[in-house]
Formats: sequence, structure tokens, C-alpha cells
Amino acid sequence: MQFPLKRSSKRLLVIIVLLPCSMLLLATLYMLGMDHLEGTPRTFLRSLLWASETITTTGYGGDANWKHPVMALYVVAVQFIGQFLIFLAFPMVILPYFEEQFEVRLQHKLPPMSGKVLFYRYAPTIESLLDEFKNKGTPFVILEEDMEMARNLRDRGYNVVFGKMADDPQVLAGVVDATAVVANGDDHANATFTMVVREFGYAGPLYSLTDDPVYRYPMLQIGATDVFTPAHVLGAALASQASTRISPPAEGMHLLGTKIGMAEFRVRAESPLAGKKLGELRLRERHGVSLIGQWLGGVFTTTKGPDTVVSAGAILVAVGTHANLEVVERMAMPIRRAGPIVLAGHGAVGQKVVELLRDAGETCVVIDSVAAPGVDLVGSVLERATLERAKLREASAVVLALSDDSESVFATAVVRDYAPQVPLVVRVQRTRNTARIYRAGADFAISVGQVAGQILAFQLLAEQVLQVENRIKFIRCDAETMAGKHPWLNEELEQTGAKIVALERGGEVIVEFGENFLVQADDSLYLCGSVSALERYRKAFRPSVSA
Repeated sequence: MQFPLKRSSKRLLVIIVLLPCSMLLLATLYMLGMDHLEGTPRTFLRSLLWASETITTTGYGGDANWKHPVMALYVVAVQFIGQFLIFLAFPMVILPYFEEQFEVRLQHKLPPMSGKVLFYRYAPTIESLLDEFKNKGTPFVILEEDMEMARNLRDRGYNVVFGKMADDPQVLAGVVDATAVVANGDDHANATFTMVVREFGYAGPLYSLTDDPVYRYPMLQIGATDVFTPAHVLGAALASQASTRISPPAEGMHLLGTKIGMAEFRVRAESPLAGKKLGELRLRERHGVSLIGQWLGGVFTTTKGPDTVVSAGAILVAVGTHANLEVVERMAMPIRRAGPIVLAGHGAVGQKVVELLRDAGETCVVIDSVAAPGVDLVGSVLERATLERAKLREASAVVLALSDDSESVFATAVVRDYAPQVPLVVRVQRTRNTARIYRAGADFAISVGQVAGQILAFQLLAEQVLQVENRIKFIRCDAETMAGKHPWLNEELEQTGAKIVALERGGEVIVEFGENFLVQADDSLYLCGSVSALERYRKAFRPSVSA
């Protein structure tokens, strides 16, 4: 049975054969030259020693005295040949050989794929999802065409197969048994991959991640089950966080008319609210304002009881009458919701953000380092002069859609220092850098890995495991089991995280409650909280929700 030699092995074999032949030829020519040109004969053994010293560039012993010009030129030529072999032939032949021997430890064909998900190519778009797969114990295999990346993934404990699909399509043999397949290469490679997978008889779900939505329909035509554009979804997520026109701060607020308002406040470090517990502040009892929750590090947490601590730097979401909200506003720092939205970074994601914002009627100021159509200011967001030209302190929000996380960290710190009151939304390239962006001062940081992970987790794990945002909602419901209890002073209600912000009795809407006030059975309650908090309220009190 014949085993074909690899390319590097063939090269090494050629070197092994040619090197001794070259040594013998050079030694013979040297021996003849010393005898006929220099008149000082050398033995073949001594000539061979000279040839080895010259080729290996180790230097000479006593045999280094040549007078004939032809002999001197010959010695010079052989020295250059030695340099060529050391500095050119060695990295071209020896190193590739050892690399291929190292490569043997990588898998070159798919393992049994029953119950496994196959990912074609690794990229930041799927790193969050792969972490979720590992946490849940869901088996998967990565087909990687870059050797260095394949080794890195193997060292990180991933089940990785190395192979170049264009050179050896048989690397995908066995894919027919896979649970699902995800194409995560560039658009053209994904097309080839999809066709090859289908040619091997795979009939299961195949999802493709694409950069350009123009490829969606052709990908569906050649066999993809569905095609997603995470970069555009990321742009939509950034835009929704920056604009209340795209994503209103609360759903159902119309139920209360104009009596009740909702406001957001950033808690300064020097604010009398910072670091205090709700039980100490008594915002409802003293000021008639209900604190629904706080955003901190991109996570919205509902308040649950008097032990909830108001964190410095957090964004508070409060509900109450407009006059009462103004009192709390003076204790904190109001969030500006008027003015243009400033965006830095006009790449594919940034362009999508601007498109969505302008479609929603927002005014945008676009900053980029390169002049291009759609760019309003050419400059660096790291420079104070650029921020001043953009009138960044007057913005209702700032979106950093930069493509480099290191630059995003610096830009976040610069913007937060220059305009501490403006909401700052940041695009993250690698999910693991999200925590650094938050520490630098971002209010919301979203990565393409989070977005793609959320999309694919819903498809592959049948559940939404990643959450980009929490929604706040108002509902109207009957009092029922709340009858005879105080709308505010109720520990069971506090534990749900939902807040009673108003009560309707006999056609009158009541928004402030004294210590002796009790809910009556025929009252209607207006509650506010996150979707999960309201769900906890429903389970605890089982009200009848009305329109």
C-alpha cells in the first residue's frame, strides 16, 4: 500500500539528497582549485572539511589563505551559497516539515456527528454561543481552515477539525448525521460550504451568517434554511438603545394619561442618593416617587425592598407626578432626552445605526476619521476638539460604533469624562471585552457575539439564553388579592419588583398614598416594572388584567 508524501516531506527528502551531493561536488572543485590554481594541494578529506565549514558558515581554521583571483571568487560564491541554504532553504523546507508533523495532532475529518452541531469557521460572532454550548454540555464541532486558529481552538479545549474544503471536500464526509449546521465564514465561502454539505446528503437545518443582506436570497436558493445578518441586527440594537423613538422607555404608559411621568436619572458619586438604601431614602413616602429599578453595567435590576442599594453611576428609572420627579431630579442628574444623537464610526454597523435613527426622525451627527458621504465631521473621537465641534454635551445620546475594542475603551473613557450626563452606547467587537467597556463608563455595551448568540441560541437551543435589553411596562389590573393592603407598604409586593404607581377609585386616579391608605376590592391598580417583575406579580397575586 502506497502512502503519498506531503509536500514538505518531499522538499526535505530533496534537501537530504542534494546536500551531501553538493558537499562532495564543492569539496572536489576546491581540491582541484587548490592544486592547479594555488599550487598547494589539499587532500579530499581536508577539502570536504573546508566545504562543510563554508556551507555552515562556522568559519575556517588555518586553511584561509587564497591568492589566485578565481579561487577567491569561488570561495566567495560558496559562502553565499551557504547563506542561501541557511536563511532561505531552512525556513522554506525544514520549518514547514516540522509544522506538518505538528499538524498531525489536529483532526482532519469529522468525528461521528450524531447529536452534534457543526460550525464552519470560528469568529467573534459565535464566541458567546459556544460558551453557552459548553456551559449546557451541548456537543459541537468546529471546522476551521486556518491552521493557527485551529491549533488555538484545540488548545482552548474545543473539538476542532482542520481542513481546507476547496482542496479536500471529503473533510465534510459524515456531516449527514449532524443535528444542525452553522456557516460562519465569508459570504462566498459560506455559499460553497452550503452546497458541499447538501451534496453530502445533509437534510437538516443549516443557518448562515452573512455580512451583506444581498446574499440572503441566493443563500436560501442554494440550500440554507435561514440566513441572518448579525451586524445589521447589532446596528438595530444600538439604535434602539440610543433613541426613545425606536424603543420607547416604557410600554403602556398611555394608560395613566398626563398625571404620571417616568424619568431617568444618573446617580453622581456626590449625589445624596449614591450608596444609600431605599429604606433610608424613603423616596415614595417623602417625595411620592417610585423607583422601578436601575441600569448598571448594561443590566436592568428592579428594586426589591428597602435593602436595595442605589449605586453610584447607575441610571435610575423612576415614576411619579411631574412635580415630584423634579424634586428627585435635583438630587441626581437628569438624563437629556432632547438634542441630536452623535455617532462615531461610519462603518457597516455605524451606517445601519444612522439609517435607522434617521428613519425614526432623529437628527444625527456622524464622526469618522475618513471623509466619506454621510460623515459630518472628520476627526478622532479621542480628541477634545472633535467633541466640541460635534457639540457632544448637547446630545441626547452618543453611539460609539468603532471596529476596534481598544479604541472603544479609550473613546468611552474620553466621552464619559467630557460629557458625564449623556447616555453612552458602545458597540463591542469581542464579547469578552464588554466588561472593560463598562468599566470605562459605558451605559450600554453590545457585541455582535451577543446578537448572533441570541439569534442562533433561539434556533439551536430552543430558548432565548442571551438578553440584549429589558423592557419596562405599565399594566392596569383589578385589585383582587391586594384588597386591604397598602399599595406601597407590602413586603410580598416589594419582592416581585413591580410597583403600584397609581390607583383608580370611583373614576378618580390617586397617585399618592398616606400611611393608613388601603386598597379596596373594586379598585383598579396601575403597575409598572420590568416584564419579568410583572410576571412575578401575576404569579403572586393572580390579578385580572384589564385594558
